[in-house]
Amino acid sequence: MTRLRALVALAALAVASGLMAIIPSTAASAAACAAPWQSSAVYTGGAQVSHNGRNYQAQWWTQSEAPPGTTGVWQDLGACGGTTTPPPSGSCTHPNWVAGTWYSTGAIVRYTNGLYYIAEHDNPGYDPIISTWYWEPYSCGGQPPTSPPPTNPGGFVVSEAQFNQMFPGRNSFYTYSGLVTALSAYSAFTRTGSATVQRQEAAAFLANVSHETGGLVHIVEQNTANYPHYCDPGQPYGCPAGQAAYYGRGPIQLSWNFNYNAAGNALGLPLLTNPWLVQTDAAVAWKTAIWYWMTQNGPGTMTAHNAMVTGAGFGQTIRSINGSIECNGGNPAQVQSRVTKYQQFVGILGVPAGANLYC
Repeated sequence: MTRLRALVALAALAVASGLMAIIPSTAASAAACAAPWQSSAVYTGGAQVSHNGRNYQAQWWTQSEAPPGTTGVWQDLGACGGTTTPPPSGSCTHPNWVAGTWYSTGAIVRYTNGLYYIAEHDNPGYDPIISTWYWEPYSCGGQPPTSPPPTNPGGFVVSEAQFNQMFPGRNSFYTYSGLVTALSAYSAFTRTGSATVQRQEAAAFLANVSHETGGLVHIVEQNTANYPHYCDPGQPYGCPAGQAAYYGRGPIQLSWNFNYNAAGNALGLPLLTNPWLVQTDAAVAWKTAIWYWMTQNGPGTMTAHNAMVTGAGFGQTIRSINGSIECNGGNPAQVQSRVTKYQQFVGILGVPAGANLYC
């Protein structure tokens, strides 16, 4: 046996016995990337797309839900193009955000929407697009923290003319300027994702507040008999403004002492002791509505904001606001009212309604 044949035989014996592994001369390359996913496109079962360096296959009809999504519609086919998460242009090397991981102030992560965020306060892995208290958009390697803002006041995706078209008979209390001022409370509101997604979120928010207030007509809850019911004396802070002081107010009809307390703490406002601010200050009223939209699941499983930016759909915003009463056949007429208004508003903003409109 020649020396070369002897070496081959010894190598084969080592592999068989588990003492040595065969190492390929070159690393396996990832699959080629399919056509990039587009939020406005409609995909049917079997369609393949690429998103953030991975290929996905649609399991059924879908539109606007970005892979990997939350409904199970996208099957992950693995990395494509040679890397699992290609970094954007520039020198960014920050890690992907991982839910449940502890992040200290100053930590920078790459979120699933491809943008970067910096931790403003220590947190146990909170979602970067939920609240500006914990995370702020971060410009990395020349990449802007969000998509370019429109030229409307405050960077809002809805112009004042469009707002007036949506609410031709609104109460003068609900000013456009008050809404624009309130945008500063949560920078991710209507500024996350593509231009289409941003406008869909704005339409969804305004459609729901329209339903809650009769077209932005009512500032306070109309059934005064309910007023004393919104005080939960079991809370450690009680009801310092009085038992009948925490009735529904504002675009989302904020009610209950615990909601006024939570919203006040988040917004830095004395709403527990002075809930009347919500019916006398337009910017405060709009801020409480945006606070609920961005931070509260309500009867649902996600915030209304997350429902729109992850592609879960308008139906999930209904569930987060009043799902225990309206969804699952509880009140289909009310659900239809919200959906109809949403379809009207996306038409004004020139974007498709997307999938999953009902709950």
